[in-house]
Amino acid sequence: MKLTDEQTRWLINCVIEATGLKPFQVEHTVELLQEGATVPFIARYRKEQTGELDEVQIRTVEEQFTYFCELEERKFTVLKSIEEQGKLTSELRLRIESTRQKTELEDLYLPYKPKRRTKATIARERGLEPLADIMAAQELTAGTAEEAAHPFIDPDKEVPDASAALEGAGHILAERLSDNADARAAVRRLTKEQGIMISRVAADFKEQVTKFEMYYDFQEPLKAVPSHRMLAMRRGEKEEVLYLSITAPAEQILAGLKSRMILRDSIFRLLLERVAEDAYKRLIAPSIEVDLRLESKERADEAAIQIFTKNLRELLLAPPAGGKRVLGIDPGFRTGSKLAAVDETGRFLEHVTIYPHIGEGRIPQARQDLLRLVETHAIEMIAVGNGTAGREMEIFTKETLAGAGRQLPVVSVSEAGASVYSASDIAREEFPDLDLTVRGAISIARRLQDPLGELVKVDPKSIGVGQYQHDVSQTILKKSLDGVVESCVNYVGVDLNTASWALLAYVSGVGPTLAKAITRYRDENGSFLSRKALMKVPRFGAKAFEQAAGFLRIRDGKHPLDNSAVHPERYQLVEAMAADMGVSLPQLVADQALISRIDLKRYVSESVGLPTLNDIIEELKKPGRDPRSQFQTASFRDDIREISDLKEGMILQGVVTNVTAFGAFVDIGVHQDGLVHISHLANRYVKDPSDAVKAGQLVKVKVLSADPQRKRIALSIKEAEQGRKTEGKSY
Repeated sequence: MKLTDEQTRWLINCVIEATGLKPFQVEHTVELLQEGATVPFIARYRKEQTGELDEVQIRTVEEQFTYFCELEERKFTVLKSIEEQGKLTSELRLRIESTRQKTELEDLYLPYKPKRRTKATIARERGLEPLADIMAAQELTAGTAEEAAHPFIDPDKEVPDASAALEGAGHILAERLSDNADARAAVRRLTKEQGIMISRVAADFKEQVTKFEMYYDFQEPLKAVPSHRMLAMRRGEKEEVLYLSITAPAEQILAGLKSRMILRDSIFRLLLERVAEDAYKRLIAPSIEVDLRLESKERADEAAIQIFTKNLRELLLAPPAGGKRVLGIDPGFRTGSKLAAVDETGRFLEHVTIYPHIGEGRIPQARQDLLRLVETHAIEMIAVGNGTAGREMEIFTKETLAGAGRQLPVVSVSEAGASVYSASDIAREEFPDLDLTVRGAISIARRLQDPLGELVKVDPKSIGVGQYQHDVSQTILKKSLDGVVESCVNYVGVDLNTASWALLAYVSGVGPTLAKAITRYRDENGSFLSRKALMKVPRFGAKAFEQAAGFLRIRDGKHPLDNSAVHPERYQLVEAMAADMGVSLPQLVADQALISRIDLKRYVSESVGLPTLNDIIEELKKPGRDPRSQFQTASFRDDIREISDLKEGMILQGVVTNVTAFGAFVDIGVHQDGLVHISHLANRYVKDPSDAVKAGQLVKVKVLSADPQRKRIALSIKEAEQGRKTEGKSY
């Protein structure tokens, strides 16, 4: 439906109230979004218009505006439906139009919503609605309820006696109470505030040990159930191991419903009390439980997705080793280890398979092949996948290099998602003639060079940093994860002449179609010499250029600012600054002292404020800088390869691989991540594990326990002898 100016104004007011932001911030942000601007572009290049909102705030505005737009569309449908029934009063219209909650809207619509044939429907068909009206009026104080019902007895309509008539009328009144929006809201509120989530084991699993054992006899206040427990219990229910239910403060709820139903003393008092009980137990309670279970699921989804996005962001923004020649190793036992060499830009050079773990006779050749690749391609770093045979291969590589008098960094790299990439369309496009495992070795090498550039080729759900990721809303998860990838790519910036189409696709305003058009143009015409040359790419219009140009980098381009985050729309401004300083633009960019002397207040205008000018100055000081941290790597102990090698009390280095609501998982080089429970993350109270550690962080841990049979390792950061973070080795 097309929104009127009045509706748009109302929607914006709703967003202002929901977010607490200033009116101009919401108005301008919504306007920019409706014009097709992306979140990264708005956050970076339209700070004056939004009052310096960050990406999180802009996405919140976008989500809230979408929510209220959907609400407005639903209102239109509801009003039309009620009006067609001839039941739309001015009071009801006003209440529907003023609601700001989808739940409240559906409660208001419930009495008018087409229903299946209910007990109340049948009672109406039998002519009992007038009796229900008499009972509801509660004006009769003399006689009996049976006497009042006597005129409605009609055996032909299956109402053989007064009892049947009263029962049918009661069904009508029960449905009316159930359909009452205020009554439902009160029951929902009390159940939400005081309800208990209960989990019981299914009969078939009572004597069995399962991963849901802690929930066999479990209860917790509904409002306090954390996301990971809610999702775990729901999974147990889905697998038919558990039965879940919500118990509500029934006495308090019934007292409230009876007070709504009973207006005064009458001959129907006892009957109306039973009607209220029937309405609650048969109609309201089951419906509200469904609603609240869905609401708690959505709340758990939101928390789990939030954890996932935080972890993914940390992983994508992991420090890159940079433009170094790397040998990637996809380790294996029986099938051998695949070695793949890549140059400084990630271009594949050569591969070979070695078999150092299936017999002494194969070791000399394996050493020879490894050293030959290192020598031939002037390898500067070696990346070893951390999967099967990873530790063995890491140690073999270090021993081989030491034996040859070579000192090269050997880094353990996460293989999560590498196999997914290897079999993907992107991998087949890049390396159509190579085996899957060789593609995997190339990906491992590139992950060391630039984690972001390589991981964008993999579905984020396959990277292994989620929590119950298959149990949450897949639509919302995908949207959230895509938003994180987009944010990270644009935060770092992309080299226009070396980036894959998969990476370019996440650049603001580009997308897969234009990304492929860019790489095709680059293949056919050579490297881009300027940002302006993008306009020569088929279908790359002015709007796409506006959104994308500032996030694309060109090293050694024609224009000095093409390798910076300064947007082309501000080139003329910077050139004016240089002219005012009496130097050329290249001279200005190369002179920190000159840049520091620029009086920014001189350049403030209606379209450019101090926030943008400060950003420009920061870019001039360090054009083309990578905002990610310096590369570091953990050093695993060579004598610790399996869980059985671990001893209680050991102090080890590790890498945080995943942060969850209950703690963090740490790779200590034994093929099985150890768990640091939230209570062992720091020497202070930790409410949110992500406040204490981040995915990819180097930490020192103490082994609390190790169970090889159950493959469980308990670790502690707070009990480690030294601080939480290690300095690691820098290269």
